[in-house]
Amino acid sequence: MDAEIIVIGASPAGLMAARNACEKGTDVLLLEKKDEIGYPPHPANSFFKGMLDRCGEKADPSYVVHYLKGMKIISPVGREVIVETPGYSIDKAKFDRFYAEKVMKTGVDIRTGVEAKDIWREGGEFAVSTSAGRFRSKLVIISDGVNSKMASLLGLKTMKHPEDIAWGTELDIRAPGLGKPEFFEYYVGNHAPGWKTTYAPRGGDNAAIGAYVRRCGMDATPYLNAWVERFKKLKGLEELEVVRKLSGGDPIVTIPGEYITDGIMVVGGAAGQSGIGYAMRAGQICGDVAADAVKKGDISKSALSEYQRTWEKEFKVEHYIGRMGLETLRKMTDREIDEMTKVFEKEDLSFIHGSAFEQALQVFTFMLRKKPTAMLNYRTFLRNK
Repeated sequence: MDAEIIVIGASPAGLMAARNACEKGTDVLLLEKKDEIGYPPHPANSFFKGMLDRCGEKADPSYVVHYLKGMKIISPVGREVIVETPGYSIDKAKFDRFYAEKVMKTGVDIRTGVEAKDIWREGGEFAVSTSAGRFRSKLVIISDGVNSKMASLLGLKTMKHPEDIAWGTELDIRAPGLGKPEFFEYYVGNHAPGWKTTYAPRGGDNAAIGAYVRRCGMDATPYLNAWVERFKKLKGLEELEVVRKLSGGDPIVTIPGEYITDGIMVVGGAAGQSGIGYAMRAGQICGDVAADAVKKGDISKSALSEYQRTWEKEFKVEHYIGRMGLETLRKMTDREIDEMTKVFEKEDLSFIHGSAFEQALQVFTFMLRKKPTAMLNYRTFLRNK
């Protein structure tokens, strides 16, 4: 064998899985098809402290380019719901390299420029065919992104709703003072079906704007082009400099499906586990369970299902509440979105805390007290659309 555990893909989830498995005493080989970890980067370039708290990590100044006070959720007519919560605009390439270096220090063998092409079982081992030859291990962790080739080859249907991947296109842009604001901005409405357009200040003159849509194909460029023109009018800009264009997918409400089988575990975007901090926590769980299974000599689906049980205990409710919320948003008209936003406009939302389930209950209770008729909009979740 080349290693006890092979991890395919140096995503944040894959890096955490490799790190935790190695720290528990297993020999880990991580294969990454990119020549350089983190480049080209995924368009995900910001997150909030609460997300990173879920995996027990702290934001490091080495990859933070701008500190945020929170977010503004902006309705079609411009109503603003302000949520104050510490956040960070990050250099995603530096973020990935930061964690890759930490993982290498634990003893993980990371090999870049190696593309996995096929996987099969030979006796009591797994063989992974790659652009650099064949590698063998006792167990394989797949973390090759939202369009997981390796999971598909194994016949695993890792997402219950793959049609709901949010495909996004994002631009790094530059204009005088554009990166100075301290709030991330989400614009919701039918201009971005199923999700949002965004404005992320990145310090100084730098910012990122993007469009993320669901059930509209994989190319969000038409929605982004329209958003660029609207954004320039909103911010009073005649021109802006486009520095870079990035595209990618987010499995935000796809709901994890089948992501474990004998000797195989899938984690991160490949498993429908969305959000940087959440995916990293899933990687930690995956790596711990994988190492324990290898040590015990039992890599059966039954033994590995402790990973699924732990993940569901921590995240299942949150993912289902998120799906209900975004499916409701997708089916609402702009007028209904404006009416819903009106309930929260200019309100102090600092009372919202706790788990996703607790937060949802607090929001529903607030809406019932503030404007009971607004709750009727949630019937849109049942619409066939």
